[in-house]
Amino acid sequence: MKHLIELKSVEKYYTGSSGKLHVLHNITLYIEKGEFTAITGSSGSGKSTLMNILGCLDTPTSGIYRLCGRDIMRVNDNTRAKIRNAEIGFIFQGFNLIPALTALENVELPLIYRGLQYKERVKLSQAALAMVGLSHRMTHKPYELSGGQQQRVAIARAIAAKPPIILADEPTGNLDSEAGQTILEALKRLNLLGTTIVLITHDKDVAESADRIIKIADGKIIV
Repeated sequence: MKHLIELKSVEKYYTGSSGKLHVLHNITLYIEKGEFTAITGSSGSGKSTLMNILGCLDTPTSGIYRLCGRDIMRVNDNTRAKIRNAEIGFIFQGFNLIPALTALENVELPLIYRGLQYKERVKLSQAALAMVGLSHRMTHKPYELSGGQQQRVAIARAIAAKPPIILADEPTGNLDSEAGQTILEALKRLNLLGTTIVLITHDKDVAESADRIIKIADGKIIV
């Protein structure tokens, strides 16, 4: 059976003037379609490097990484970028919204890069914003929105093209507890609709929202 995400014996190290820095050690991990998985660990544990590999933003030094059945180690950068854009929606702690654009325009922007026509882009963007409860804020710019609302725009942007996987990196990190809980509930709703969620967090309470928790320390999976 093919796993949606499959890492086998993954190693990652960087070589610099001070020698070799070994960041990930023998990581083997499987994530199935429809799972809600949290990867948690303290600062410096290796979870950010693991996230970059899962998101096809970086590649392992050695080992195997298959995403949706494709061997990521055996494709070139352009193909890897296409796989990433088609299969993964990213949600980051910093929102990464463009200040001069409205909520609708921010959600629409990645769809432009995918080559979708205007009417389809708008339709998908409006539907995504409605899914996160922001139909009434589509014409507002980021400075007119609360932090929680900005993060919901970021979620809408991530889900507009209906990717099978959402990779959420500390999505509640800049929010108060109430707004953070709203974001976690939105991720749970997406998961119930069939989207696979991978949540990266250092917060144990946030990790409890997931169905499965994977702990990483010193570059190794410990649970």
